[in-house]
Amino acid sequence: MHGEVERELPTPESAELLAVVRQLAREELAPLAVRYEAEGRFPREVFTKLGEVGLLGLPYPEEYGGAEQPFTVYLQVIEELASAWLSVALGVSVHTLSAHALANFGTDDQKSALLPDMIGGELLGAYCLSEPGSGSDAAALVTRAESIDGGYRLNGTKAWITHGGVADFYTVMARTGEHRTKGISCFLVEGDSDGLSAAAPEDKMGMRGSRTAQVILDDVAIPADRLIGAEGEGFTIAMAALDAGRLGIAACAVGVAQAALTEAVAYANTRKQFGQAIAEFQGISFMIADMATGVEAARSLYLSAARRKDAGLDYSTQAAMAKLFATDMCMQVTTNAVQILGGAGYVQDFPAERYFRESKVLQIVEGTNQVQRLVIGRNVLADV
Repeated sequence: MHGEVERELPTPESAELLAVVRQLAREELAPLAVRYEAEGRFPREVFTKLGEVGLLGLPYPEEYGGAEQPFTVYLQVIEELASAWLSVALGVSVHTLSAHALANFGTDDQKSALLPDMIGGELLGAYCLSEPGSGSDAAALVTRAESIDGGYRLNGTKAWITHGGVADFYTVMARTGEHRTKGISCFLVEGDSDGLSAAAPEDKMGMRGSRTAQVILDDVAIPADRLIGAEGEGFTIAMAALDAGRLGIAACAVGVAQAALTEAVAYANTRKQFGQAIAEFQGISFMIADMATGVEAARSLYLSAARRKDAGLDYSTQAAMAKLFATDMCMQVTTNAVQILGGAGYVQDFPAERYFRESKVLQIVEGTNQVQRLVIGRNVLADV
């Protein structure tokens, strides 16, 4: 069971949406999570189901098949999903990220032709920025897009790609010029393109139900209309997408931490030692107080950043802050949950150990927390 969270929602319709998501997460996702994670099985049918109920295009315009929900609502949906199954929540966040380039930088013709299918539920997306030699230093990417008659030919390898090998479309950043940042362009590549393949999935510590793999581009030919934005705008597009994506990761972290907190509270109230529930010991109650405070603070931080995004204000610094704080908080909360459960926290009979393993990756994906500190420091110092 997961604790009830008092939500800040703008309309009765958004409240109904969250109620539906909460029910789906508890009744359909949570029962599958343990088995799929243990088997390392990718839940493709779950994403199809989420698409059918409209959860794969939440922040995008209704005219293209989206739900046109504010980011504050979308992120709370992500949090609810993460409290039941992080692999699914992060997958929805990555799918939303992969559609960001087209939705925000594509032409009207491109959006009309491609976006409805991408966010309508049937197709699943992936975002290809990182490479074996360029992770935090994203501008060091070497995948190339050569101009050919009628389009482009892509060659290179992308690394750490969520949905690698199972996605229906890939948003790919590739080099069209030599300038470190202005020589990068953005392309939309179909998953069944000739020459596109994936390596074996990575054998990960956690989120084993999420498929992560290298994506190999070997003379992949795409038409000219699959260039998103102008040549040389790819790095700008990538960074804009990451600002939004970082809020998705923050919401994922809050969801996992909330689940771990709920588990710890339930255990502390029922586990008896020295003739009383361990919750009555000050050492435990203080740990739970700190955990609850961290969860609430992180939720408030990502919602504050989302409100800036919804208002059309710059939110890059706030997104980095939310991602940094929420994921560090999640690591601490899940660590404490394992400690409160003691030996029970270290075995797979209880979900605390899974939350602990899953939380670590959130400090790494979509910009390590060291990179977030660089972003925040640079932006704050520039404002002085």
